[in-house]
Amino acid sequence: MRRYNKILVGVDGSNESSYTFEQACEFAVDQNATLYITTVIDTKTFATIERFDRQIVRKAEEQGHETLRRFKEQALEKGVPSVETILDFGSPKVRITRHIAPNNDIDLIFAGATGANRVERMVIGSVSEAIVRHAPCDVLIVRWDRQLPSEDSEQLEE
Repeated sequence: MRRYNKILVGVDGSNESSYTFEQACEFAVDQNATLYITTVIDTKTFATIERFDRQIVRKAEEQGHETLRRFKEQALEKGVPSVETILDFGSPKVRITRHIAPNNDIDLIFAGATGANRVERMVIGSVSEAIVRHAPCDVLIVRWDRQLPSEDSEQLEE
């Protein structure tokens, strides 16, 4: 089995990203790897707001740092041997694949499978899909348990 030394996981505070984070922590412990936790603040959201209220952007940055601090603390409590955090700005799709992963020599990215439907993916695009297509390293897609059928439910139709 291939060994991974530098694992990247993005967090945004959603249940899906928290679950992906949990899986990344377990894998990092198993691989004795450094876990890089990132939050990318999508600047498109702030493009018009920033002109009017710089405080909103500053607050988002403060919340990003706090989110990363909490996740780093959790990772260390779970036994992850080494944890780094990265707060970045821009398009998550672009920053993760073209800047964060290559600049930190990441060899595995954990990405969560989202519930975006086909139309949403066509219009806004899935961050996970973009990561799979453009990442310079291996990508592991984590499907959140809530999306999986229970043992008692009917089998999925083919």
